[in-house]
Amino acid sequence: MTVAIRPSMGAAHGRILAVAGYRPARIVTNAEMCERIDSSDEWIRERSGIIERRYAAPDESVADMAVIAAADALQRAGIDPTRVGMVLMATVTHPYQTPSAAADVAHRIGATSAAAMDISAACAGFCYGIELGNSLIRTGSAEYVVVVGVEKLSDWVDPHDRSTAFLFADGAGAVVLGPSDEPAIGPVAWGSDGGQLDAITMTQSLIEYKNDGGEIFPALQMQGQQVFRWAVGEVAKVALQALEAAGVDADDLDAFIPHQANMRITDAMVRALKLPDHVPVARDIAYTGNTSAASIPLAMQSMLDTGEIPHGGTALLIGFGAGLVYAAQVVTLP
Repeated sequence: MTVAIRPSMGAAHGRILAVAGYRPARIVTNAEMCERIDSSDEWIRERSGIIERRYAAPDESVADMAVIAAADALQRAGIDPTRVGMVLMATVTHPYQTPSAAADVAHRIGATSAAAMDISAACAGFCYGIELGNSLIRTGSAEYVVVVGVEKLSDWVDPHDRSTAFLFADGAGAVVLGPSDEPAIGPVAWGSDGGQLDAITMTQSLIEYKNDGGEIFPALQMQGQQVFRWAVGEVAKVALQALEAAGVDADDLDAFIPHQANMRITDAMVRALKLPDHVPVARDIAYTGNTSAASIPLAMQSMLDTGEIPHGGTALLIGFGAGLVYAAQVVTLP
């Protein structure tokens, strides 16, 4: 017998209600980095645009940082945590295979009955989370969703690797998504290219580390030129797809907030998009470093709090990273 199943019914649209960020207290300058790698402040600034970055304390975990950012975002949104239906954690640096960081964070922020899961989409994880959260709200699976991008990359970087040590940093950014009467999160343009897994990967797996007697801890490694060519040549096209899908022209933007991978990549994408000079561009990497999944919400929070971009404005977000994975969408800023 075929039985009619009642369809899910949610809000007409979703939107970002609030954003908050957490930057660890410890500032690591280029001079300090150069004590461990053969480089210079001038070279690091020229290659990446980074002046300094933040490192979490040794006893400060991915979940600890996420809780601070998520709780602040909920307070800014004025939403009781008990109304959160899902907590999505975009991270690749939670050091446990299970349980998820999201379940821990949901409990600690008071969203005690919320569903919770981690998203492993590297530097695109936050944008993946925005799309998933928006879909949950529109299908009625959740009234409010907390999306957190958080990384403690300092635990997973070889401090003596000249190609990666100066790039990566720690931090957390969070948003609260909720229902909207008007479209405020555009269609996502996303995908992956698993044929380029070697572009950003680990030196070895945890199983190999165990079998080798734990002598060489797995660390991030990256083919910088390969990633640069892909980001400039292919990811910029994804940004254009997101603009077209949302029916928005580059001239209409109040902000461009790309993943803070490298200042040279950001500059190249601006040129590829032919972005007008009047559109503010996120350059949070200069003082925060590359925080992977946390970089977009951290940059958004900073630009809004300083008044560089307007509340209620229109922004293009794009994340891209290991996988290779990517995602972009146009959003209304909280």
